[in-house]
Amino acid sequence: MTDLSVRVPLRFPTASATFAIGIAGYLGVNLSPYMISALHEGLGVDVLTASWVVTASLLATAIVGLAIAPLCAGRHRRVIARIGLAVALAFYLIAALGPETFIVPAALIVGGAGAGAAVAASGAALAAFRNPDRVAGFNGLANRGVVTIVLAVVPLFGLAPINVFGSLALFCLIALVATSWLPAAPVTTAPAGASKAEAMPIDVAATGAIRTPSTPDRTVTIAGFVLLATFALWAISEDSLWAMAGVMGAAQANLTPEGLGLALSGSTAGGLIGSIALMAVGNRLGRAVPFAGLLVAGGILKIVEGFTTDETSFIVVFILWNTIYAVAFMYFVSTSAALDADGRWSGPLLAVYLVGSALTPLIGAALVEALGYQGFVTALGVASFVLAVPAFAVAAISSRAERVARELAVAELNAEPIAEPNAEPNAEPSTEPLV
Repeated sequence: MTDLSVRVPLRFPTASATFAIGIAGYLGVNLSPYMISALHEGLGVDVLTASWVVTASLLATAIVGLAIAPLCAGRHRRVIARIGLAVALAFYLIAALGPETFIVPAALIVGGAGAGAAVAASGAALAAFRNPDRVAGFNGLANRGVVTIVLAVVPLFGLAPINVFGSLALFCLIALVATSWLPAAPVTTAPAGASKAEAMPIDVAATGAIRTPSTPDRTVTIAGFVLLATFALWAISEDSLWAMAGVMGAAQANLTPEGLGLALSGSTAGGLIGSIALMAVGNRLGRAVPFAGLLVAGGILKIVEGFTTDETSFIVVFILWNTIYAVAFMYFVSTSAALDADGRWSGPLLAVYLVGSALTPLIGAALVEALGYQGFVTALGVASFVLAVPAFAVAAISSRAERVARELAVAELNAEPIAEPNAEPNAEPSTEPLV
């Protein structure tokens, strides 16, 4: 049977635009170590100041992404993406070419704010596609693949400001060109209370999806807020271990710098494999059980990591944990996208993650000092076990919401044609096709 969901199929133009805009908006997070080096070595800024500038830029991305996400669930999505990318492009270029040192930090913060708009627009657009689980897998694969290449190539040209900040500007330019392909919003079904006799305005998109006004379900709204809170707490748990892994490994498992590099590169490979697996599986295994199972498995591996005293075992467990982390991250994305086709929850999701993870080096260090390494990983593991409960519940609600939306779409398309706004009360129903 043909999928008559109101969501649009995954096609190269819309998918590439969505993924490219998301990568451009989030690239500063991945290049943050290079940004610190560029500020320190290229401009002579001390490491602490450089770290605070980059942190401020990332927080600007998170705050703007959260603030503007509701607008990205409406018809302004493409405009917001264009404005955000244009601002990011202009100010990243100023940071790359800035003749005065004092200009660069301000330019990076404003550029980060522009990137926040791109993150929100791209996140909201992810909800427009059918099969959110498979789309999340494609998104994860594109993101990790591109970022892996960028992280490998940029150092070859040197970590001067023009190379690091210029790379950010270049990706913003590429994404800006692609914004016209970004899936529009909203893409929803008609309100359940609307009868066939009522005149309902219909917008028939170029994709063929029927777009009509909608009223958010209260259960879905509660589930959305629960998911965002769960994601923020999970981000703190995961990134605290990521931040402390090198120090903990050196102290407990004699982890060498070469071993840490192997662990980090192996983690990237594990994430790519996880993305491909999710793309292949899609929603065949459901969403709630795999999602909760991943959080539990991640919690177990975090605890094991803190009790490992052998370097090889430490590296293997680290790679396994990061593979689980990558797939769980994608399930957060797919669950938020499935909750609402407008992108009401997938829009702010990545910004919420930034808020949760921005200060995790400080949080991780404080927890290690208070609890020791083994107490630290035990607390993080227990947090994952606890967070698996709301994750399971929200994933189940998202699957139900997605199924109901699909059934309503099928019923709507099989029902009698809805009267046009200017039609006469007794006029014959139109036989013209909607697409």
